[in-house]
Amino acid sequence: MLKKRPRKKTPAEPTKPARTRLEPEVRKELILDAAADLVAKEGVSAVSMERLGREAGVSKSLIYAYYPNLQDVLSTLLKREYSRLRNQQIEAAEQAGTFAEMIRLITGAYMNYMDQRGLILERLSAEPSFADHGDPTEYNRSSAVNYLADILHNNYDLELGLAKSVVDISFGLPAAGGHYLIREGTDRELVEDITVTMITGSIQAVLDKYGTSSKKL
Repeated sequence: MLKKRPRKKTPAEPTKPARTRLEPEVRKELILDAAADLVAKEGVSAVSMERLGREAGVSKSLIYAYYPNLQDVLSTLLKREYSRLRNQQIEAAEQAGTFAEMIRLITGAYMNYMDQRGLILERLSAEPSFADHGDPTEYNRSSAVNYLADILHNNYDLELGLAKSVVDISFGLPAAGGHYLIREGTDRELVEDITVTMITGSIQAVLDKYGTSSKKL
């Protein structure tokens, strides 16, 4: 009786990994992440729907399903970046025990953000189509000015209108410090400390001249 040769085992075919189906919000965030990377590395002009598709690993048609045009992608990205920045500043402010400490923590959060992602915000906000929009988030400059001015008014007896003026003017200092940090690539902690010193010094000078309280920051 003939013996049958044992059949050679054929190697199992590699199984293809199952495609992960991402939730729409997650997919939208990945598209924005790809746009942010392009803006930071190559500038706004490098961003197109075709390029976004390649960078995010999705089809151009899928991007159009979430964003009707490139302008919408960029404006959504700008709002996201502002929102992240403002949320970081709000979280920092909540840790402060004094007004001076609040200034330092808010400024520190701003400088930390500018050091890491400021180039994205600067390039997007410099676009002519966005230049007049300002901060499109709920916690914009106006609401922040009113919040800090109320603290100066209630705790240091500074007239409310004057308090709003001094806070609004002081807001330009972190922006100038952030621009300097990005342009010069210098030490973040040094720029932060200089900015905080200038803000607290100028506010204290106004309190000394115009305030009715002897309290110091």
